[in-house]
Amino acid sequence: MISGLLAACTPEKPQFKSIDLTGADYAQGFSLADHNGKLRTLKDFAGKVVVVFFGFVQCPDVCPTSMAELAQIKKLLGPEGDKLQAIFITVDPERDTPELLKAYMANFDPGFLALRPTPDQLAQVARDFKIYYKKVDGKTAGSYTMDHSAGSYVFDEKGRIRLYNRYGSGAEALASDIRLLIKTS
Repeated sequence: MISGLLAACTPEKPQFKSIDLTGADYAQGFSLADHNGKLRTLKDFAGKVVVVFFGFVQCPDVCPTSMAELAQIKKLLGPEGDKLQAIFITVDPERDTPELLKAYMANFDPGFLALRPTPDQLAQVARDFKIYYKKVDGKTAGSYTMDHSAGSYVFDEKGRIRLYNRYGSGAEALASDIRLLIKTS
């Protein structure tokens, strides 16, 4: 009987569709230049749910699909869509110039930002976020592609790491999780 009463006093933990990373000791943030040349950190987006995705502009499928889903999620959130900030961190700073990244983001949503680390910064942020990336030679000397992790990290409105969303989970699932974060932050 007493345990039932105590359970009623304990706040219920949100039931996310994504992997709950609350309290994780990695993916704690970044300090990188955006496609406009402005240095960005998570603190810049206080009051917003931030979704961080690693990719590259010439990606044929995973990256444009993920960015299109984030644009769809923003629409699904309706008026709360303004509380979503999508961040795209390039794993191909060699080819992904600021101009190219700016144009790429504009294809999805003018409010989305791309971050362009130096090669050394990329190695560090990849370690910090536990993501994989590797340059893969193409058929000609100048052509290549990039293998990379395909999920997204989600931070709450206070800048705390909360979720890892697997690629292919769908816009509805992540929109639902973001709504929960907005309600519980």
